[in-house]
Amino acid sequence: MLTYLCLDVPGDDHHIGERPMAADLASTSPPRRRPLRHAPWLALLLTSVAVAVFFPSQYVNGTLESLAEADTGLASTYATRPGFVQVAFYVHILFAGLALLLGGFQFSRRLRRYRRAHRWIGRTYVVAVMVGGASAFVMAVFSSVAFLGFFGFGTLAILWMWTTYRGYRSARDRDFAEHQAWMIRSFALTYAAPTLRLWLIVLTVAQQPFGLDEAVVFANAYAPVAFLCWLPNIVIAEVIIRRRGLPSLIRMAPPSRTGVPAMS
Repeated sequence: MLTYLCLDVPGDDHHIGERPMAADLASTSPPRRRPLRHAPWLALLLTSVAVAVFFPSQYVNGTLESLAEADTGLASTYATRPGFVQVAFYVHILFAGLALLLGGFQFSRRLRRYRRAHRWIGRTYVVAVMVGGASAFVMAVFSSVAFLGFFGFGTLAILWMWTTYRGYRSARDRDFAEHQAWMIRSFALTYAAPTLRLWLIVLTVAQQPFGLDEAVVFANAYAPVAFLCWLPNIVIAEVIIRRRGLPSLIRMAPPSRTGVPAMS
């Protein structure tokens, strides 16, 4: 799904300000319509909005203690944590949800024509990531899967804030190629929220033939998603960046004398 991010979004047919010449229109046949061209991008947006709205809304119907009794989401994990961790939990679901809600729309060139709106939405996204990332790191220290949660979710939180900061700084420096590359990485990490849910479903279904207890099944599934929810995303993001010719973290060394390119 992330493979199509920034590749085939509505409004990408021409660059902003570009107008096709009349001669070109006369000499070329109309492009074939592809009804499903934007389907992956729309699916990414819809899943982002669904997760950003539905999952935080679970926690407005009661206290963490009452929600834990109803076995709602992560309430049972954080209901017994210290007060400042519970505050971090609520801060995270609010600001991470806001980042997920806004992030995907920023990649549409059609929407980027409204530059002031794009700028202010982007700034709101950056603030949401910074607050959501800092609170996520606090949560990672108290994760139910111990060191796996700390290193997996903790690394995600740090990389999420770092990639977003680099994207913001490159925009301030007017290096827009770097800005696009870093924001693709940033949103790939933001999208860890939907991919976490997807991996939980896959890993839960995969254990069904073994007849394990429900709590054991969830524990087995939740432990690896601390890494699985974001590692594939960032790899796919780098593939997208290279395909678009944007500055990549994987640099190609000059060709060797044998003519075979070497990785640097």
